[in-house]
Amino acid sequence: MEDHLLDLEYLLDQYGIGNCILLGWSLGGILALELALRNPSRYSGLIIIASAARPFGNHPRTPWQELLLTPVAAALNYFIPGWEWNINNLAKRSLLRYLIFQPTPTAYRYLATDGTLAYLQTSWGAHRALREALKKGYNRLDDLGTLEIPSLVLAGSEDCHITAESSLETAKKLKNSQWHCYPNTAHLFPWEVPGQVLKDIDDFLAVR
Repeated sequence: MEDHLLDLEYLLDQYGIGNCILLGWSLGGILALELALRNPSRYSGLIIIASAARPFGNHPRTPWQELLLTPVAAALNYFIPGWEWNINNLAKRSLLRYLIFQPTPTAYRYLATDGTLAYLQTSWGAHRALREALKKGYNRLDDLGTLEIPSLVLAGSEDCHITAESSLETAKKLKNSQWHCYPNTAHLFPWEVPGQVLKDIDDFLAVR
C-alpha cells in the first residue's frame, strides 16, 4: 500500500501538480483517502466511489456454478460486448451479477472495453495490498475528522463488495461531505447509471 501511495505522489510531482482533486473507485478510493490524510493541504477535493474508510461487504456464499460460469461469461462479453444472450443466459448466473445489478448492454459494454483490461492489468501487488488491508481490518474512520476538504461519497445500494452502509459511515465522518446512493446498482454503478454519476460529479466540481 505504501508503494502505491509513493508512486502516486511521485507522479504528481513529476507533472508539477501542486494542488488537485482526488477521485478513487473501490481500492482507488482507499488510496485517495490515504493520500488526503497524508497531505490534506495538497488536495482541494475528494471523490470516493464505491469505497470506504472501513470497507466491509455482505457477499453471499458463492455456488460452484457461478464460479464456473464467470470466466465463460466474461470471455464472451469481451469478444462480443453487450451480447444480450450472454447476459441473460450466462452473466446473470455468474459472479458478474454481483458487480452489475442492472444487466444492460451498455453496462456490459463498459465491462468489456474497460473493466476486463483494467482487471487484467492490475498488478498482483495491488490485489495483495487490498486483501492484506481488509484482512487486518483496515479502518481509518477515526482519522477522517482531520480532513476539511469538500468530499463527495458515491455508492450503489446493492453493492455487496463494499456496501453502501460502509460508504455512508465514511461520509458521516467527513466534516464537509455530500452523499449519493444510487438505487438498484452494484459495485460497477458508474457503468450502470453513467449519466447520473457524471452529473453528480460535475455538480460537485462546479462549486469547487
